[in-house]
Amino acid sequence: MQKNTNSDEFYSRFHVQLLESQAWPGIYMFKFVVKSEALHLETLKSYFNGKQAKFFEKLSSKNTFTSLTIKVKMKSADAVISIYKKASLLEGIMAL
Repeated sequence: MQKNTNSDEFYSRFHVQLLESQAWPGIYMFKFVVKSEALHLETLKSYFNGKQAKFFEKLSSKNTFTSLTIKVKMKSADAVISIYKKASLLEGIMAL
C-alpha cells in the first residue's frame, strides 16, 4: 500500500502549526462544509460524543450546503488531526 506523501506532509506541517498556535489541552474550533444531502453529517458529529462540544449549523441560501462549526476542548494537536483524518474519509464533507 502506497502512502499519500502530500497528505503526510500536510498533516506534518499542520501539526507544527497547531503546536505553535495554542496551548494544549485547549478549545479548538473545527469548521466543515457538508453537502446537505450528505449521509455522514451525524457520523461526523459522533466523533465529538462525550466531549461537551458546541455545534453551530447554518444552511446556505439555496440549502445546498450546511456549514458546521464545532467548538470543543481537545487534549492535543494529535487529537485534532485524528478527527480531521477520520472526517476526510466521509463523502460530502469538506474541512476548512
